[in-house]
Amino acid sequence: MPYVESKFDPKDMQFRPLGPKLAGLKVSLFSLGGWLTYGGTQKGNIVKECMEAAWSHGINFFDTAEVYAQGECEVEMGNAFKELNWPRDEYVLSTKVFFGTGRKEPNTRGLSKKHIVEGLKSSLARLQHSYVDVVFAHRYDPEIPMKEIVEAFTQTINMNLAYYWGTSEWSAEQILEAHEIAEKYNLIAPVVEQPQYNAFHRERFEKEYAPCWEKGMGSTIWSPLASGILTGKYDKGIPEGSRFATNKDFFKDSAAKLQSEEGQAKLEKVRQMGKIAEKIGGNTTQLALAWAAKNPNVSTVILGASKPEQVHDNCKALELLPKLTDDIMKEIEDILKNKP
Repeated sequence: MPYVESKFDPKDMQFRPLGPKLAGLKVSLFSLGGWLTYGGTQKGNIVKECMEAAWSHGINFFDTAEVYAQGECEVEMGNAFKELNWPRDEYVLSTKVFFGTGRKEPNTRGLSKKHIVEGLKSSLARLQHSYVDVVFAHRYDPEIPMKEIVEAFTQTINMNLAYYWGTSEWSAEQILEAHEIAEKYNLIAPVVEQPQYNAFHRERFEKEYAPCWEKGMGSTIWSPLASGILTGKYDKGIPEGSRFATNKDFFKDSAAKLQSEEGQAKLEKVRQMGKIAEKIGGNTTQLALAWAAKNPNVSTVILGASKPEQVHDNCKALELLPKLTDDIMKEIEDILKNKP
């Protein structure tokens, strides 16, 4: 049997099961995703450098999707994986199907069995991989019977194209229906949901999804920094190089809302959180990430980074986790005043 040299050092990283009662796969508490960056604003060597920075902190989970930069994110991350040449059993890779890559043929998007299977095959070709560890249904498709959706994702696993499947931004009702169908027809149920979760977006994660967490599902949360608002970078306007600046059309409404009374109130809360962060030896970004990671129903917090320095800074949030005592958490709650 050929010898495979290990290249992974977990450092101080923490690991949690992808789905506490449904999937034993261990994922790093922080992970790296390519939404709005790789294949779009960031291409080439910088993608590899960001992934390498994540790996250096013990991050083993990397996330992408067919729709990110119309498939180019998968291409860029796939090229980086090839150059980095990490042992395949030492990292976890996920992608998502639903939106397609902009092609006009109607079966190249949605959650028909045809697109789930063939869309995933196309993603794998762009990634230069024979399988992903997790494939997500990027949204729910009301035009497709739930039985067909669950059958199709079961088929991808039986074909060894993926090990697990999950959902992203599905309602709790839809997720529970998928579980019922899986149990009734002896199919494979989703084990993880990928929802938005941050200090300003809590209601759905903490309240609606509670039955999913009780069932044993995990979560790979996105936008833990509320598209950068929780970093404090928008305190005095929109800085050059920020997501609101590099993706103006996408964040047009969000940027406008910052000027409203509600937006200004949010920025004031961020300023107050910054004082707590400073008190416990971190910055506003690290506090926001640690706050999200502290929730036991979070399997991994997906980071977005356009340069390696951001990855290094974000990973320092691990040092703040043990400092989030009950008293500190109460101080944060008194600022946010939005507990569901």
